[in-house]
Amino acid sequence: MNHADQKSGGYGFTEYLQNYFAYMMEHYDIDGLIEYGDESLPGTHQVVNPRWRELDKAVRQTRQSERKLQAAIARTALNDGGEIQKNAESVEALQAVQEELKRLCAARKASPRKVTIDSLPEAERPTQLPPLNKMLCDTVKIVAYRAETAMVALLRRHLKKEDDARALIRELFVSSADIEPNALANTLTIKIHRIASPAHDRAIAALLEELTLQDFPHPETGARMTFTLV
Repeated sequence: MNHADQKSGGYGFTEYLQNYFAYMMEHYDIDGLIEYGDESLPGTHQVVNPRWRELDKAVRQTRQSERKLQAAIARTALNDGGEIQKNAESVEALQAVQEELKRLCAARKASPRKVTIDSLPEAERPTQLPPLNKMLCDTVKIVAYRAETAMVALLRRHLKKEDDARALIRELFVSSADIEPNALANTLTIKIHRIASPAHDRAIAALLEELTLQDFPHPETGARMTFTLV
């Protein structure tokens, strides 16, 4: 643990955690501790409405598409009008996406965010994990939050507000990317697609550069992982 903590920004802890779980699963059957099965919940218990969750996911995906189109239009505009037809098509696509975004937002607003379990169809009623299973899952969630917080700490060097940094990290986690393995060089390059905001792009680019300098190996292949913004 001490050796892992010597690495910058808390990323040593994340690497330590990966090694820890791999070791414990191999030698101590940690996955065997999980209890299989579930338990029913009271019908009056409130849960997130499945319909609202679907709409919320669709809103986030459509908003991401909107940002990509905005970024594409901005890049085309820098070409001094050399791609007028392409830019016009992008603007038309953006307008269609924005209309769809308005529709989804309205539908999400009209749907209750939470409903009681007994108001849901039988097949959609959630259950809860047994106590030991839930404890293990909650522990993993806490660790994931700590890893996210470590990345936020690195990003704060380039963004003033913590809320902005955390929101940008969450967006980074769901951003599209290309993965390019190079067997000869024994590298794995992760190419993250740009975000609409130039300021956020600069911050993410600096973060990815710091991650690359950490020389993280892929946990299975051992290939050196590099990160870049495209």
